Amino acid sequence: MKKIIYLFLFITASNTAFSQHNTNISGGHLFDAEPYLAINPNNHRQLVVAWMGWKSGQRIVIKTKRSNDGGLSWGEETSLPHTVVSYQSADPSLAFDDAGNVFVSYVDFTGLDVATPAGGIYVGKLMKGENEWQTPVKVMDLDADPGKQGIDRPWISIDPSQGPYKGQIYITSMTAKKASAPYHPYLNVSKDGGNSFGHWRYLDGTGWLAGEIIPQPMPTPCVAADGSFHAVYPSYVRSQNPLAQYILASSTDGGNHFTYQSVFQSKRSVKEPLAKRAYLLRADPSDARHLAFFYLDVPFGDIDVFITETKDGGATWSTPVRVNDDPTGNNRMQDMIWADFDDDGDIVVAWRDRRHGQDGSYKTDYEIFGAYKHRDSLRFSRNFRISDARLAYHKILAQSGNDFLCIKIADDTIHTVWADTRDGKLNVWYQRLDAKGVLLHTGQIASESIPQLRIYPNPSNTGKLFIEGDHIQQITIFDNRARTVLQKTFPPTGGQRLLIDISHLNHANYFIQSKTKDGHLWTQLIKL
Repeated sequence: MKKIIYLFLFITASNTAFSQHNTNISGGHLFDAEPYLAINPNNHRQLVVAWMGWKSGQRIVIKTKRSNDGGLSWGEETSLPHTVVSYQSADPSLAFDDAGNVFVSYVDFTGLDVATPAGGIYVGKLMKGENEWQTPVKVMDLDADPGKQGIDRPWISIDPSQGPYKGQIYITSMTAKKASAPYHPYLNVSKDGGNSFGHWRYLDGTGWLAGEIIPQPMPTPCVAADGSFHAVYPSYVRSQNPLAQYILASSTDGGNHFTYQSVFQSKRSVKEPLAKRAYLLRADPSDARHLAFFYLDVPFGDIDVFITETKDGGATWSTPVRVNDDPTGNNRMQDMIWADFDDDGDIVVAWRDRRHGQDGSYKTDYEIFGAYKHRDSLRFSRNFRISDARLAYHKILAQSGNDFLCIKIADDTIHTVWADTRDGKLNVWYQRLDAKGVLLHTGQIASESIPQLRIYPNPSNTGKLFIEGDHIQQITIFDNRARTVLQKTFPPTGGQRLLIDISHLNHANYFIQSKTKDGHLWTQLIKL
């Protein structure tokens, strides 16, 4: 749940394909980003993808599509309704249960840049064979832990075992930005198939606290084949450990009690502020004691992708292995990791790769790369490219809403979804490959033109507001009840810098709709 980008542009997405297999699935959408993919464990031809997308009159919503033929074609788009009309949504993640029902966890809230933030984590359910999502169930309120706003980046995991906690749903989250210390990872549990959630709890514990230095200690969860729940979160508490460390929290009784172990500790840190530095824990479906942890590190000077594994449930961890195979110390950074296990223990990893970029910065050309490791192998395959082109950096990648991609593997077939900015548009793409990285199918799921609009000062404590953009025809300002409070029409000309008098507006939050020759641009205005 990052600061949502409030600026959007209505467009008609291009139907141009860059290979004979490309299909424009969405037909044109706005701010479509951070896709998450899930595969039915009992029918690998059934896929669901969810992402953050703009919907007219509803701001950012969680949109979904399904495929019943292994990703060759995709059905109609659906979206989850807001729990409050004025809310916006963020951070979807998906999981199937053993019965074939799909669950999505996400944040639905006012945003944090308002006088009185409200909202929470919600879970939606799509019953097997149904087309409409059920009414979302609240998991955790934004104010459940006062001063912490512990609803950021909710991840969902479902117990796949045949044990006593079969089908139990786990939702992890973390303190939001600007929360007060100490900081915590959180856990919420549903024992009745997502119909209700018990009282939240901290995932860290005495002697294993996340601490007061790392402001957002995101937990990354998974459930092993035997039903044991695991999550890794970062910690830096000098009285516990003089070094920063990753801590594994494990429960064998459905999240009631936890044991803790250190995954590893390090003096090094990834200091590039724009890098997407998230880490990931995954469980091997074929071996309940086998876990893999993926993360970024800088032992060779630039940012690389690493994996460490445990075969004894977390008691000991292997020597880290570098996954990306470009030359070490070549002044090229990688970031934005995701990974998955196949049912038989094979591993696939994906990341955003800059080995062919012009320099060592975040702001250079990139590609989506992957690597595969057979369950009996000690080494990863030669890296293969998942995106079919080198992609130019775009400034939108420095903004929120570009933090994650997703990769899954089933029956030695790799499925990947990600967003990139080719042709000046933010597109969500799907790609299907075999385990050797050979392209089987690729398709465009969603797209958005990158708008060019500047509104300042914002927040505003004066009676003046400047709006800069191209071919602005009309400005409409709405209050938080969607009532028009100001409207001004302009002649359609070239680039414009417009002055709007807002001295008569009360101190509150508003939304600005800017009508242009290409469609409508939206942004939030805060009047102080």
